[in-house]
Parts: sequence; structure tokens; C-alpha cells
Amino acid sequence: MKQTRNVLADGTSIEDLVKVDTREVQMRALSDHEIYNLEMDRVFGHSWLLLGHETEIPNENDFVVRDMGSDSVIVARGKNGQIHVSLNVCPHRGMKVSTLDAGNTPIHKCIYHGWAFRPNGDFLASPVEKECMHGKMMSKVELGLEQARVTLYGGIIFATWDHEGPSFEEFLGDAKWYFDILFQRSDKGLEVLGPPQRFIVRANWKTAGEQSAADGFHTLTLHRWLGEVGNYAKSGEEGGADLSPEMYGVEVSSSNGHALRCIDLGRKIRKLTGLDPDELSVDQKLEALPPPGVTREMLPQLKRNLSKDQLKVLVSMPPQVGGIFPNVLFAFVYIPQADGSVLGLTLLHAYVPKGPDQLEFVNWILAEKDTPPELKEKMLRQSIQLFGTSGMVEQDDSDTWPHMTVAARGARGRKSTLKYQAVYETSKPAGWPGPGIVNEGFTKDDTQWHWWLHWHELMLAKV
Repeated sequence: MKQTRNVLADGTSIEDLVKVDTREVQMRALSDHEIYNLEMDRVFGHSWLLLGHETEIPNENDFVVRDMGSDSVIVARGKNGQIHVSLNVCPHRGMKVSTLDAGNTPIHKCIYHGWAFRPNGDFLASPVEKECMHGKMMSKVELGLEQARVTLYGGIIFATWDHEGPSFEEFLGDAKWYFDILFQRSDKGLEVLGPPQRFIVRANWKTAGEQSAADGFHTLTLHRWLGEVGNYAKSGEEGGADLSPEMYGVEVSSSNGHALRCIDLGRKIRKLTGLDPDELSVDQKLEALPPPGVTREMLPQLKRNLSKDQLKVLVSMPPQVGGIFPNVLFAFVYIPQADGSVLGLTLLHAYVPKGPDQLEFVNWILAEKDTPPELKEKMLRQSIQLFGTSGMVEQDDSDTWPHMTVAARGARGRKSTLKYQAVYETSKPAGWPGPGIVNEGFTKDDTQWHWWLHWHELMLAKV
């Protein structure tokens, strides 16, 4: 039988994996080895991928080893502070050049035959130079490590293998207007609070990736305890577990698969001040509840770096959770405290594929560089308690993903479908200044559905 590149080995068309008219996705997408192998090339080979933050490698020759899809890469700071991302594969015999997680070295030397490379990936030499053991068929320039295309965004390191594809700004598209509110709002920018947490979950990367596309509805059941013990529920309600008010807000979808949940700060501001937030100015709202990691003394920085429209969104309906396609979750969340105050936390997650049924969960905890040390320490402590390896929230989420992956391997289960049929019937709020596909009201499935549509688009694209 004649096979095309968009038909799987059993005759299933990749196009048929997603039923556009009924908003369904075949479950086999969460377990199939063949689909996974195609994703590594078509999705991860053509997307901008999160690798870390520049404050993880502050000095010349500092490096960390990370992953771009299924490929290991060396993220290194070279001369003049430039950051390079090199494929961690020796061009001689395919050995990993660096077997470490991080370090500082002016020369990356392969342990197999001793080929040596600079932090920028340039080939230096092989041992016993007079014998020219790297041969004379290729020049030293041709023997360097393969380089990814790199950009910094608010100090965050992104890279892609697609040197001819969209720029990073084009990749973000309309969503950049909102991401700038989070990542480009201070004079000095963000920094990491220690190395990222990293742990393995026995689940397909898309189980976490599609949830990161602003799935808010699961909070009502999976994170019910937030209402019971987390001081989120409406006061005076019997049982104290009504999280439904947190489900209302504005959701932004992107044709590039990015997603944002913008949640109303009005109730928190009213609780803190006792005043009607609709009667407060932008400045008064900022004073009442500054964004995560921002103190009142830092508020002038926001006004220097953000437009009036962005400030308007920041104090009323700011992006708090969402995702950057394909495998990133961001969280800029406001956590109620026992004393009635609110603490803001800033986190980034990457769900790195490690096979069809395994992912590595990488969790960065961040704060603005100008955030006072005592506030940074409090943010770090509470972030560890709620998110990441030991976090109560992530213990809930990472319990569901393996079950979904196992179900997708079943003879009948793989034929079932994921459904995204809760559709917004509203549009953007009156006067909403931001771009994108914007809807208001109770959280729906639209943002996740647009995530899957972009996945589908890349899986069908010519490569």
C-alpha cells in the first residue's frame, strides 16, 4: 500500500486525528509512538521552546544542559555575554558532549575521543593535533556543534531549530501584548530564585500541555481543597468550597496556540480595601494590590514600561495562568494569606517530552530583580509549598496525566475522543483594549481547542 507522510502506519490520516466540526481529538494522540516521533520534528522542530532564564548562567562560560523536544542541548554564555544553544551531540561519533547538568568551562570536551568545542559550539581540535585525527575532508568550521536560533524575552531563553521560520515576535503573535504585561514590566526584569525543580511524570507531554492552555474548569474538582483550606471560597458559604467565582473572567486564545486566563482582581481588592474597585483609579488599584513581586516602591517602573491600556488590564483582569505553545505554563498568581493579605507568585513550567509515555516537569520560580530579599524568600517558600516537585497543586495535576496516558493505550480507549465542546457564546468585554480571540464569562474550552488546532496545523504542515 502506498503510504504518504500524513498517513500513519495503520492507514489513519493525521488530519482525521482532530475532528474540527465536533471539536474532538482522538485519544491515541496521547500514546502513539508514531505520532510522538512526528511531533518531535513537526511540532518541536518548528516552535520556539523555553530553555531557562539568563540569570541561570550569569557569567562567561557558564552553561546548563536542557532539552529541545527529544534533543539535548548546551545553553552557554560565551564572549560578550552572548547566549548560544548547541546540539549536545558530538559530530564525530554521536556521544553527548556534556554529561553534566550545569557548570562553567571555556572548553566542552567529549569524553569519548576528546573532541573539544567552545561555548559557542565552534570546533577547536581533536587530541594529538599533529595527527589531525579529525581528518582533512571537512574544515574545522564545518565540524562545530549544530546551532539553534536563540532569542531572549524578558531574560527568558527561547530557541528553535527553524532558522527560516517565524521570528519570536511572530510566534507570540497577538498574545505578546499580554505576555509583555508579565515579562516586560520592570526596569531590570526577572531573575530565577535558585535552580529549577525537575522531576519525571509517567505521562504524555500533551496531557500537561493542553491543560496549560488555560484549562480553568478542572480547578473546581481537582483543586477543590483550595476552597476548603486555601481561603479562596466566598466568605460565609457553608462548606467553604465554592470556587466558581474564580471561574469567571476573560480568556484569550491565539491562533498560534498560546492561551491566557485573565481573572478578576475586584473581589481581592474589595476585601483588602473595603472599597468598590469600580470607583478606584488605576493608581489606587496598584497601591492596593501590586502584581506578584512588585512592591509599592516599584510601581513607577510599571508606568514606564507598560502602556495605559496594559496597566488597565493589569489592575482589573490580569493574565494569571495560561500557556505558551507547545509545552509551557506560566503562573502569575495572587495567593490569599491567613492574615488577610495577598502574596503574588511567579512561576514557569516546561513539560519536556521524554517518550510517548513520559515527561520531565521543569519548574522555575522567579521574581523581579528589584523585589526585596525578604519578599523573594517568602515567594520562594510558598511557591515550593504550592507548585513544583513538592507542591500541593501539582500533586493534583500530575496524578491525572498518567491515567490519561494509560487510557489512551487501551484497545478501546485509544478510539475514544477528548472533547472541547463547551464553547463561548460571548465576545470580549466592552472597552477591552487587548488583541486576540477574547471572550468573557465562565471558563470554557476555547483556549485548549485553539491549542489543539495549532498542533494539528503543525502536524500537517509541509516540512
